[in-house]
Amino acid sequence: MILDVLSRSDRYSPLHPLFDQAFAWLRSADLASLPAGKVPIDGDRLFVLIDEPSGRGRDAARLEAHRRYLDIQLTVSGTEHIGWRPIEDCAVEDGPFAADRDIGFFRDRPDTWLVVPAGHFAIFYPEDAHAPLAGTGTVKKAVVKVELAALRERPAPPTA
Repeated sequence: MILDVLSRSDRYSPLHPLFDQAFAWLRSADLASLPAGKVPIDGDRLFVLIDEPSGRGRDAARLEAHRRYLDIQLTVSGTEHIGWRPIEDCAVEDGPFAADRDIGFFRDRPDTWLVVPAGHFAIFYPEDAHAPLAGTGTVKKAVVKVELAALRERPAPPTA
């Protein structure tokens, strides 16, 4: 899990071959005016979900995890609160993993809480169970879905 501000997103480019494209899109898009919905960037490899939901509060926020994609969750307006727990510490699944939606839920509770104000983002890998919308009030967010397969396709560095 990573938490930082969008203005420093360039430092994360070495972590995934699609991060340059993802963060460039986030920095150039007029996120405040985009309506809720899916915005394609690079087909199924890289896309954004724009949402403007109301927070559920910590008690109602559910831990979730993904297998095919990692999330870059950027708060556009409002303040997002997200719970976090390492997936290896999650013991109780809440139903079967939905491969068609790339999401599984857990009944376990987060052991860490993040505050993600506007202009900040959090990156969640498959080993990061996270519980979004744990605050109250409306928050506008952009969730970039970055396919993990592209990470495995990265060419090996040249040898000396």
